Formats: sequence, structure tokens, C-alpha cells
Amino acid sequence: MGRLSYFLHNPQITAERYYEPMLRHLLSAFAGEAILLTLDTSMLWDQFCLIEVCLAWGGRSFTLAQVVLEHGSAMVGFEQYRPVLERAQQVLPPGVQVTLLADRGFEHGGLMRWLNKQQWDWAIRVKSDLLVTTADGRTQSVERLFPSPEQAYLVGPVRVLGDIDVHLATANVPGAQDTWAVLSSQTVSLQTFALYGQRFGGIEPHFKDYKSAAFDVIDSGLRNAQVLTRLFMLLDCAYLIALVLGMMLVQAGQRTRLDWHGDRGLSFLQLGLRELARLCYERLPLPILQALPKGNPPPACASQCKRDDLDCRIEFARVVTFSC
Repeated sequence: MGRLSYFLHNPQITAERYYEPMLRHLLSAFAGEAILLTLDTSMLWDQFCLIEVCLAWGGRSFTLAQVVLEHGSAMVGFEQYRPVLERAQQVLPPGVQVTLLADRGFEHGGLMRWLNKQQWDWAIRVKSDLLVTTADGRTQSVERLFPSPEQAYLVGPVRVLGDIDVHLATANVPGAQDTWAVLSSQTVSLQTFALYGQRFGGIEPHFKDYKSAAFDVIDSGLRNAQVLTRLFMLLDCAYLIALVLGMMLVQAGQRTRLDWHGDRGLSFLQLGLRELARLCYERLPLPILQALPKGNPPPACASQCKRDDLDCRIEFARVVTFSC
């Protein structure tokens, strides 16, 4: 524990020195490929806010850049998370085609303009009171463009926040808590909702891994933003090593030694953590880590119920396209 405390309180322990070189190596196969990023926040003890940009891969996600702020809300301003976006951009391989997904807390003109300047595509869920101006000059709230139950509206182009030209998709899905409204830099279709839905399967299990499913950060007792930022960086190193080990096990046909499901039921992370435990127990060296394959493997399914949820398709009684 003394050595860990030294790492956590040493300002020389940085992501630039330890995490990013490993990340660049493992991302090398993605050069020139289309990738999906997520931007989100997570609260710690109602006192600290973790901001992360992650790459969605294999039904989960892993960190590209992160920071912890002493901030009592999950809502943060663009200038607070802009450095995280810029660090994530710097670790990406050349020529990648980026699409970024974000929730309603990131309905910021500064973010949309920055993404457009980087020539990144994006899809951001927005609040019902956001004002949109259609091509005929009418300005109204997004709520006025909500459809009836079991219907979807595809609207575009529209202008928001004074000077940002976008497309809007809204859907009233039975059983959903709220009507969906998604702004996109691209022309919208029903697949816009499927694209945005990938955010849930990526970032939320990732935050759960931090807090309870793998690392139990909540029990750390740490209450310093800089120390917590280093802790998450070190956890990201372990996360990435375990992720790659799990992937290598599957590629080598050795998954069933640790996962007895017919198809993969454990995430690559959980497979890798079990393999790390075995290597430590048997005092074996860590193998040379391979770069991640650019193909996106299917997510793990530990039960038929989970498989049914992933295979679920939403049908709409009516889809209306507006070109106002």
C-alpha cells in the first residue's frame, strides 16, 4: 500500500508518461478506421466529478482520456471538459473517422462547434426546451416536434444555438421513460437511435467496473481530485492490460478455461482479470500484449435474457420525415 500511495501522490506519475504510450500501441490497428467515442461524467460521493472520453469496443468501452474535478454536479461546462477531448484526440491513430456520442448534459454550442471544427461526426441527446429553427424560419422548442406514441419524426436540416446547422430525430418509444430527441451532424434516420443507443452499452458498464464490478473505487477513501485522477489512470492501465489479455485468450481458443458459457459470457475485462490472477498465482510472466483488432467483436452475453435484450428491435407505427 505504501508503494501505491507513492504513485498516487507523485506528480510525475502522469497519463502522458505511463498510459498513453501503451494506448497508442494498442490502438495502432485502428488507423484509417471508423470509431465510436463516448463522452460522459460520473459522480463520486456527490463531491467529485469524473469526466471521461472512451472508445466503444466489444460491447464495452475503455478510456482515452479522463480527469476528476472537485465539482458537486454531473453537469460540467465545455471549458471544463475541453482538455479531456483534446487529450483524447492526441492519442488517436491517424486517419480515424470519429463519431462522438453524448447525453443531454453536453448540449453545449461550444462542444458542437469544436466537433465540427475537428470534422468529427456526433450525436447528442438534447433537452425538450432547446430551441430549433427550421428552414422556413420558424423557431420552436424541440418539445413541439415530439411525435405521438409509437411514432418517430426525422427533421432536418435545422439550426440551433444561433449558428449550428444539424439534423433532429425524435421518437416516442413505448416503455421509455422520456421521449427521445437526438441532434446529429449527419442526416438522421431510424438508425440514428440505434447509433445513440450504443452509448448505454459502452460507458455505463465501464463506470460500473470502476465502482463495483471490478475495482471498488468507492472504498478507496481518497478525497483529492488530483490523487483520484492518478488512481483512475492507474486503473485504466490495469483495465487495458486485462482487456487485451481477455481478447488474446479468446483469439487463442482458450476462453473456456475461464468462461464456461456456450458463447462468451464474460467481458474481455473479466476474462483478463481472471487470467491475471492465474498468472500471479503460478508466478508466470505477463505475455507480450497484442494490438487490439480493428474489428468490433460482439458483446458478451451471460444469459439468454441478455441475448434477447441485445437482439430486441423497436418497431414504429409511423415514421414521418420533415424537410421544413
